[in-house]
Amino acid sequence: MNRASFPSFRAVSAFIATAFVAGIFPQAQAQLGHAVRQVVVARAAGWNAHTAVLQCYERASSREAWRPVLAKPVPVLLGKKGLAWGRGVFTPPQNGMPMKVEKDWRAPAGVFQLGMLFGYAGGPPSGVRWPYHQVGPFDAYVDDPQNPYYNQHVRVPSNNVPPWFEKQKMRLGDAAYKWMLEIRHNQRPAWPGYGSAIFFHVRRGPDKPSAGCTTMAVENLERLLRWLDPAASPHYVLLPAADYDYLRGPWRLP
Repeated sequence: MNRASFPSFRAVSAFIATAFVAGIFPQAQAQLGHAVRQVVVARAAGWNAHTAVLQCYERASSREAWRPVLAKPVPVLLGKKGLAWGRGVFTPPQNGMPMKVEKDWRAPAGVFQLGMLFGYAGGPPSGVRWPYHQVGPFDAYVDDPQNPYYNQHVRVPSNNVPPWFEKQKMRLGDAAYKWMLEIRHNQRPAWPGYGSAIFFHVRRGPDKPSAGCTTMAVENLERLLRWLDPAASPHYVLLPAADYDYLRGPWRLP
């Protein structure tokens, strides 16, 4: 078996399928909760791919089927070196792929909650219902594993700016950070060194990968932001396509 991806369901024997459900692979039995009515799904070609296609799904209740929202999936960019397992809401299955670590240039794979929407503007795009925080001159998002605020947003006091702030500040005048929607990787709690500051944000070019975030054209990001409903408990799923197919049933993915 290729250690870099799971086989498709058709390639798995009846014994393995039964064992999977019975508990030999218990970490794959987690499922999306009934309150989850929106899911953002990005599927990459493989673990080393830096591109993926993104589709949004919704359902009226947990008793109804998921339905796609976008007329066609939109292209997104991932980490320069592809993907590694992230620390999200489910424990990753053991398929031989590493966990994400700081500065590995990989996007975290798995299932994640969404956090705060950050931006430079005084308010979010029109029609957006998601909680918003305007990034000011004293906001930081810490990627230093030695810092006690690792993988957290913090606003430092203007009259007592710490020495580390300059390297961690958020307001950089960078158009790619016009909007930043927090992907809650490694936050429950944050483990130092396992990756930080993971967002949806604006891409830097049609084929310029990120350091680990999921990026896209600004019009697609703003369309996504307008669709998100805090009451629908939206989650983000990022996986290679073969792994998505394998985990779709056990994790109750769209």
